[in-house]
Amino acid sequence: MKVFLTGATGVMGSSATRALHEAGHTVVGLARSADSADKVANLGAVPCRGDLYDRDSLIDGMRGCDAVCNLATRIPIGTSALMPGAWKANDRIRTEGSRIVIDATRRAGISKVVQQSLSFVYGDHRDDWIDEHSPIDITRYAEPIVVAESHVEDYARNDGDGVSLRFGLITGPDDNSAWLLKRARDGKPTGMGPRDGWCHVIHPDDVGTAVAAALTLPSGAYNVGAEPIQRKDLVDAYAQAAGHNEGKFYGPLIRKLAGQKVELITRSQRVSSQRFSDRTGWYPLYPKLTPDWFESL
Repeated sequence: MKVFLTGATGVMGSSATRALHEAGHTVVGLARSADSADKVANLGAVPCRGDLYDRDSLIDGMRGCDAVCNLATRIPIGTSALMPGAWKANDRIRTEGSRIVIDATRRAGISKVVQQSLSFVYGDHRDDWIDEHSPIDITRYAEPIVVAESHVEDYARNDGDGVSLRFGLITGPDDNSAWLLKRARDGKPTGMGPRDGWCHVIHPDDVGTAVAAALTLPSGAYNVGAEPIQRKDLVDAYAQAAGHNEGKFYGPLIRKLAGQKVELITRSQRVSSQRFSDRTGWYPLYPKLTPDWFESL
């Protein structure tokens, strides 16, 4: 297949480009600048100059493609995520950007779209397992994720197969993990929320293979990630990778000051990816978080 990819130079897009090539597909990567185009080409993909908010440039790049994978994001890193307006650009990508991508996909006559999403949309279910039938909990910071999925659902009702992949928290060789690992090396807190709460995580390499596997799926939302772990184990994994025995948690005051900006990542979410594995045969190369995930950092 020939696949049009947004977010091609990001962590998810780079991983997806490699995995799609290994699966025998051709990748056309959206690039806003000459520098981005060079990065896309260095990944082995065909660069297409354009912009996520320019429908005509998207349509031009999509012509002749068999599928579209929308992996565009702009996630603020570290404490910058707590600043006023920090999520504005990423929220716009999920709401307006995803709508334009879907519209371009429809106008280009493509019958398959895969949208990056997050399992954070589920409510706090404590120790109970979460699957795709579990209720979601929409807050101000979860709403853009749900809006992006709604554009895909509308496409699936009228135009072709629309798949939303509800990934866990990307953990491993990425900028946010690097920031947390540095804090762990300095003996600073990296954990927020209940210690015995459950976390859904995924290694960046497994994002790419999941995107490639999703090209075979019927429409719907699917959870994708490694085995869920308790938050204390996630925090300790950072600490151990940094040469310490145990990690530290932020105090309740910081969590109170951060408010809803961090509420999504403090929910207890014991998420199962079994449905995705059953339907695609995909299983993570990194099935359970260990300190080895951070070796390259």
